Amino acid sequence: MPALELIAAGLLGSQLLDAKYHIKDDFLLTQKVLTNLIPFFYQCYKGRASYWYWFEKAAAKYPQNTAVSFPRPKKNPPPLSFDAEGNKIYDDQFTLENYTYQELFDMVLRFSHILKYEYGITSKDTIAVSCMNKPLFIIIWLSLWNIGALPAFLNFNTKDKPLVHCLKISKASQVLIDPDCADPVRETEDRIHQELPEVKLRYINEPELLKVLADKSRPKHRAPDETRRPDDGDHSPACLIYTSGTTGLPKSAIMSWRKAFMASKFFGYIMKIDSSSTVLTAMPLYHSTAAMLGVCPALLVGACVSVSQKFSATSFWTQAKLSNATHVQYVGEVCRYLLNSKPHPDQQKHNVSIAYGNGLRPDIWTNFKERFHIKAIGEFYASTESPIATTNLQYGEFGVGACRKYGSLINLLLSFTQVLVKMDPEDENEIWRNPDTGYATKADRNEPGELLMKILNASDPEKTFQGYYGNKSATSSKIVTDVFKKGDAWFRTGDLLKMDEDGLLYFVDRLGDTFRWKSENVSATEVENELMGSKSIKQSVVVGVKVPNHEGRAGFAVIEPIDDFADSSKHSEMLNKISEHVLKSLPKYAVPQFVKITEQIEASHNHKVPKNQYKNQKLPKGENGQDTIYWLHNNKYEELTQDAWSGIMNGKSKL
Repeated sequence: MPALELIAAGLLGSQLLDAKYHIKDDFLLTQKVLTNLIPFFYQCYKGRASYWYWFEKAAAKYPQNTAVSFPRPKKNPPPLSFDAEGNKIYDDQFTLENYTYQELFDMVLRFSHILKYEYGITSKDTIAVSCMNKPLFIIIWLSLWNIGALPAFLNFNTKDKPLVHCLKISKASQVLIDPDCADPVRETEDRIHQELPEVKLRYINEPELLKVLADKSRPKHRAPDETRRPDDGDHSPACLIYTSGTTGLPKSAIMSWRKAFMASKFFGYIMKIDSSSTVLTAMPLYHSTAAMLGVCPALLVGACVSVSQKFSATSFWTQAKLSNATHVQYVGEVCRYLLNSKPHPDQQKHNVSIAYGNGLRPDIWTNFKERFHIKAIGEFYASTESPIATTNLQYGEFGVGACRKYGSLINLLLSFTQVLVKMDPEDENEIWRNPDTGYATKADRNEPGELLMKILNASDPEKTFQGYYGNKSATSSKIVTDVFKKGDAWFRTGDLLKMDEDGLLYFVDRLGDTFRWKSENVSATEVENELMGSKSIKQSVVVGVKVPNHEGRAGFAVIEPIDDFADSSKHSEMLNKISEHVLKSLPKYAVPQFVKITEQIEASHNHKVPKNQYKNQKLPKGENGQDTIYWLHNNKYEELTQDAWSGIMNGKSKL
């Protein structure tokens, strides 16, 4: 064979080998990790663990780059106009606001001056932030990091008892409130003043504040380094992000400086975010997906983060076009909403090449890429509190549906720190242990198992897994020990995943009492407690049930009436009491969409209700077609008839 042909064959062979084993990608990622971790830990050693220093460096390096772009919805938008083909034009519905790194940095310093000298905030404070997606959120956030205070990002839908609980566990001294989402706080004011009289509520006049922050004559405050929590280590809290769990009320997950750094440096690198990128997120900034994986990677490298105030399928691609987005964030529900929407005139006029997020189901994965001309999907797996994330930047056809795709080298390294374990067939929430050894067993290929992540320092777990702020019992409940040997410790993700023959990892389902609906984690226990608060039922069971053509699981409540409402003639009155109570006390996403009334909820011998029997509830009338089930329609529970079900299936009625 001639020399040139031998060389060509060799090159082709190496390309095929690399395509299968990702040798080059693994090498570059490993190199990236090794060359960046040492400087980070050295910076922590020098008392500069805070992300603030990375943002400050980016602002100095890229002063004229756009840092934040905001398609602000007009309060009184003009009527929609039409193009030559008769398509609606949505551009006029927004005013595009852009802030360079220099402008953002100066505004942050001016607001820091206000926070320190007018609000009296210091590095000893935890400050709750209730704000919609807008530049104001990022300004508040970075200003608190400048001062050294600890931000606690409130879900602005939270109200009443859960809101008070969030403020209590974080020990917040003040709440900074965006006027556009202030109603839940206002409705809870009396309770806050009664139970937490020391907490100050500060309603921000956004238009006036933005004018002040743009005024170059206003004083600025760049906090001295020695006041910015110099004793913080890599595991110290950078911010608090609330997550639902099985305890019934939100928990404040600790986002450490290490997680903020790793998300910025390594996740951003994997998703190809650089100084020329614009990341559009319509995900709420109070969640880790948008905050840690959207804002932080962008602001570290001089990229632009474009925030959408609220997700809208009718204007999403318009906002992507206006902000010149190269990346968009998603959760699976968003992708399905966009696919189910009518063709949009801007869906092919954008420059988005990568969409990244979690929960994109395999059945719509390829259709989403093709319809919206997306080159790559960046699917990841992580929970708010988990020590590390897994990623799959998927081009072409290989890896569709996977949440982890690496080459042989990284898979080998991860095999020591991420494992799937067999579950007890009698109790899906318990890890199966070999009766002879007492240790767990790894799940076989294509067998669902709970994903565990190794806690490197088992004697001091909090340096690997920070857990929940002010909740040691909840933190401890996520750690399991003596899994494969005496004295080891692992973080329980609470999720079932499976691995195929190629080493690809796929999400299967959530364990326990938490399910996902409307892009939010819903605590079944919290919903059950609030149902009891209606004072019309003896007990309830809440699970998430699958609904065709809908992402996640919808809340399904099985209720046992008190004696006063046991008679069927009283069911309507009882359902009205329930709907009135839960609509007042629960966020919209947590309100049960379906209700079934039963004479008695059976419990097992250990007084636990076996919930699995309800998770596969067949809608609309049960397996035998005889069940009476109610659905939430116009804020009231009505019988789920076949006609009503048809309306849900064809999209005319929305859950």
